[in-house]
Amino acid sequence: MMDKKILFLLFFFCISLHLAAIVSAQLQVGFYNTKARCPRAETIVRDTVRSRFLKDRSITAALLRMYFHDCFVRGCDASILIDSKNTKNKKSEKDAGANGSVRGYELIDQIKSKLEAMCSMTVSCADIIALATRDAVALAGGPSYNIPTGRRDGLVSDPSQVNLPGPSSNVQQAFQSFRSKGITINEMVALLGGHTVGITHCSLFQGDRLSRADGSMDPKLFSSLRKTCASRGDPSVFLDQNTSFIVDNSFYKQLRLKKGILKVDQLLASDKSTAGIVANFASNPRAFQQAFANALIKLGNTQVLVGKSGEIRKDCRAFNPPPPPPPKVSIPPPPKILKSPPPPPPPKVSVSTPPPPPPKVSFSPPPPPLTKVSVSPPPPPPKVSVSTTPPPPPKVSFSPPPPPSPPKVSVSPPSPPPPTNLLSSPPPSPPPPVFTSPLLPKA
Repeated sequence: MMDKKILFLLFFFCISLHLAAIVSAQLQVGFYNTKARCPRAETIVRDTVRSRFLKDRSITAALLRMYFHDCFVRGCDASILIDSKNTKNKKSEKDAGANGSVRGYELIDQIKSKLEAMCSMTVSCADIIALATRDAVALAGGPSYNIPTGRRDGLVSDPSQVNLPGPSSNVQQAFQSFRSKGITINEMVALLGGHTVGITHCSLFQGDRLSRADGSMDPKLFSSLRKTCASRGDPSVFLDQNTSFIVDNSFYKQLRLKKGILKVDQLLASDKSTAGIVANFASNPRAFQQAFANALIKLGNTQVLVGKSGEIRKDCRAFNPPPPPPPKVSIPPPPKILKSPPPPPPPKVSVSTPPPPPPKVSFSPPPPPLTKVSVSPPPPPPKVSVSTTPPPPPKVSFSPPPPPSPPKVSVSPPSPPPPTNLLSSPPPSPPPPVFTSPLLPKA
């Protein structure tokens, strides 16, 4: 049974680390340093914090406490900034007992007002807390570090969810709370080093540390604190009795001298799991500075809202009002469509008979190839003897044209011819010969 419980806790721890890594990848250093967002955002935060620090050096401790109490409940979502009057049940995280002494809200309001004037609804209140804490730590002599931004503000602020490790916890009880947020034992000891600039009230340690002299506190400090806490009211004392306004490793040196004020702080120096870490930080200031910066960055990546989750508040003390519902749009009924009469049927088209097929064309066979004809050369022309004198032209006789037919003459019977002597007349002469020209056509 115990093994199953341990396996479940290990599985839950691994899943938490995996989700934290995914969310951390969505945050980025210089998230607002683009023209489309708010390039002067971090400068405005730094200048405003510096102005306040010069007037009140205790603002570093106030911002560290606010940062821790915000991130440790629902993640760094600025849920600690919501006023009770701005919730439905009129209660918020500010009403939780552990948050009664948290202060510095007016500084966050001042920064937010300047950013809204520069770039409205762009920089989240959660990022303002993270950036202001970073700048205050550096101003108090602590490490300068870059912290990713891009967080969005939460939509819930419930005092019943505030469950912080108390000042009377032992080391193992405290570590259970830190481990649930993915914080290691070394990181827990570094984060508790923020008490180097913190204060506390007598009501938070008087019963554990001043009820009797058990040897766990330096005798001089024991006597001094008893006198202070005997005063009326609930006096406050510094958690680091040496350099109360400087972020350094003096806090761990005080623990090794039994000058820790809170029970959980002093137990860090004597518990086997943490005593070596305390000794290292006490002797190595650079090791503390680096570990403290890394732990603050990791805490700032815990359970953050990114992308489209949450919102960007216009007022850090109140959730944004819900957007108005979209106006109801009355959609008129569609107009009645009058049915037009059906179109007349298309006219009948008489289809003519198809044309007769073209006549078949018979092709005669190709002519036989031409036979070779041997052509004999023409005979040589006859030799003509040419005389020097041309021959006389041939005589051409033309026959006279026939005489016109004589007109018909009525002839009276002739008178008897006179008697003639037929023997005495000579015979008629023969007709002359007719020659035909070869150059003229025949008549």
